[in-house]
Amino acid sequence: MDKNRKKEKIKACIAIACIVLVILFTGIIAIKYNVEGETQLPFNLKKITVVSTAEGIEKQGAEEKWNLKIYQNNDIYFSIEKNDSITDEEILNSISIENIEITSMPKVGEIKTYMPNSLDGRLFSYEEDYIVEENKLTYKGATKSNAKTLEIGNQGGTAVIRFSNIGIGSLISNDEEEIKHDGTMLTKVGINNEDIKFNVNFDFIINLKNKSYKTNITLELPCDETLITDGTCSKEIIDEFVFKRVNK
Repeated sequence: MDKNRKKEKIKACIAIACIVLVILFTGIIAIKYNVEGETQLPFNLKKITVVSTAEGIEKQGAEEKWNLKIYQNNDIYFSIEKNDSITDEEILNSISIENIEITSMPKVGEIKTYMPNSLDGRLFSYEEDYIVEENKLTYKGATKSNAKTLEIGNQGGTAVIRFSNIGIGSLISNDEEEIKHDGTMLTKVGINNEDIKFNVNFDFIINLKNKSYKTNITLELPCDETLITDGTCSKEIIDEFVFKRVNK
């Protein structure tokens, strides 16, 4: 009887040890995935390029020589490239920028999110029709990228979105011969870098035919304090963006 009991205890200990090892292994895999995400995506977010500047829009019917409403603009370009090491013939169905949230507001102004306009001329305009609704913007896959039609190349391409501070104020003058439409306008109305800083957070999703991958991105805007002195600034963000599979 004692021998049988010892055998049963040994078997129970081995079983418990196996269960513990399985749980530990599963936990390690889960932690690794949470940190590293998917390691072999068919398409990669190669880089994000941020371009910050400002411009003035003339007030119609104004009597002054200059009567310009100032917009501080931040254009965000997303560059997607195909992973050539994967032989599967995947195509990019769409990309989407979702759950857009201004997590830290500027001291001066109001932030609006714009999509490119579909008309000839300017890439962006400030009509209400081009404000991003429901905190989501989608680019459909196409033969090539075209921001004005909200299309991105299905083998890789570029998409863009704008975060604009529309409430900075107006520049009114009868004296100046010329006014540059860039970040140096801000100093003319008493705005400094601390007044216009804000943070934006959103999910960036790569959609294929039968699967999707998501990463979360936070940006500090404008991209650099040289905006006010130099008129414009730009920054490239090249990072190991952590993408995770989205259940459909």
